[in-house]
Amino acid sequence: MLELKGIQKAYNPGTVNEMRLFQDFSLTIGKGGFVSVIGSNGSGKTSLLNMICGSIDVDQGQILVNGVDITKKRDYIRHRNVGRVFQDPSRGTCPSMTILENMSIADNKGKGYGLGRGTDKKKLTKYRELLRGLNLGLEDQIHTRVGALSGGQRQTLALLMAAMSPIEFLILDEHTAALDPQTADLVMELTGRIVKEKNLTAIMVTHNLRYALEYGDRLLMMHRGRVVLDESGAGKAALKLEDVLARFNEIRQDY
Repeated sequence: MLELKGIQKAYNPGTVNEMRLFQDFSLTIGKGGFVSVIGSNGSGKTSLLNMICGSIDVDQGQILVNGVDITKKRDYIRHRNVGRVFQDPSRGTCPSMTILENMSIADNKGKGYGLGRGTDKKKLTKYRELLRGLNLGLEDQIHTRVGALSGGQRQTLALLMAAMSPIEFLILDEHTAALDPQTADLVMELTGRIVKEKNLTAIMVTHNLRYALEYGDRLLMMHRGRVVLDESGAGKAALKLEDVLARFNEIRQDY
């Protein structure tokens, strides 16, 4: 379970450009939940992910995982049980290393790195099988440098790598935004499969309303650091695209 309690966060505090984005913000996400987060630019979506991952500090409040306070823990400590996929495919992979080398690093996340000669044939077979499931032919390019792959191939690989080691949370920061529609659909299908098979708690920020409605069991709409729409279960399933667009229009009139 992930809990944010009484979060306060301001940017440029004490200056004429001060912007208080979160004020007494609280949110609870149950174990195994898949939450889609939508909202206009500046609504706090990515800041929310950054606070959870420890990329930015909160001014006040608590962040708890399964009842344990992680508010003061550094980001690299939190990342031991968190996988994150960014909008930019290059942020989730190392372009100068091969697919095999990238997957080996991801597979050993949180473990000690030993040095030895040769290749573990069992792991090589395992990685090829994982790649074969992507249906992109990457299993035949396992010794290719990742920088030579297309953006879509790299993003698909980044998603696969994010969940290779045992993790509890999958954080998706507009991870299909830079992809063409066909590749984006492929990445979303893989996302849904990984979350379900590994029983992960997932938070997905997206501007694609179709994906927000189609995937996940809960939908949050944010505006100026507040949750203005929160639907789950049957309520989310009943939502239609026009309902969400109507709520966007209401926000423009109310604020």
